Amino acid sequence: MFSGIAECQSQVLSASSRGGGLEIRVARPSYFNDLSVGDSICVNGVCLTIESLEGPSMVFALGAETLHVTGWNIRNLLNKSVNLERSLPLGGRVHGHLVTGHVEGLGEVVGFKKKGENAFLKVAFPSRLTLYFWKKGSVAIDGISLTINQVEGQAFEVCLIPETLKRTNLGELLEGSQVNLEVDSFARGIVETARFLYEQRQEGSS
Repeated sequence: MFSGIAECQSQVLSASSRGGGLEIRVARPSYFNDLSVGDSICVNGVCLTIESLEGPSMVFALGAETLHVTGWNIRNLLNKSVNLERSLPLGGRVHGHLVTGHVEGLGEVVGFKKKGENAFLKVAFPSRLTLYFWKKGSVAIDGISLTINQVEGQAFEVCLIPETLKRTNLGELLEGSQVNLEVDSFARGIVETARFLYEQRQEGSS
């Protein structure tokens, strides 16, 4: 479990095919000195397990489902700048919102405007996720916890403050860029419960 507050950016040093998936090696920040094999790291919004620690780098295996949902491949991963966050310690403060690292789908950047020190990011999302996004709700974009300012059709807008622009790779996004999206777990719970109750009522009335 993560908070959606990235600790830093890092770089994918290598990417290679492996058993139907991929293996990637990511540069390990010097202060990530409390890690062990088997630990979870949120890498651009995806929860990955450390398979080995090789000096100043971390090695992860990416399965077929991860590649399918994120659209990652060797070409777009190599030298990619990624947001990193270590898992939350039990009892630690949650400064963003609870993020699982289970990406729901891809969004597409359809607007990026700077206004003073801030930036406004507009992201189009798949229609199947429509019910999970609403004004003042939470969303994780490439692993970053953000508050939705507004929803227009099948796109939402968020504001990126200076600290977010400095600490993450979101400031590098361009129109047409794809981003990993994770809906808020509480939103998912509410929607799925309402959906279940509605279906039960429909079955009862038929």
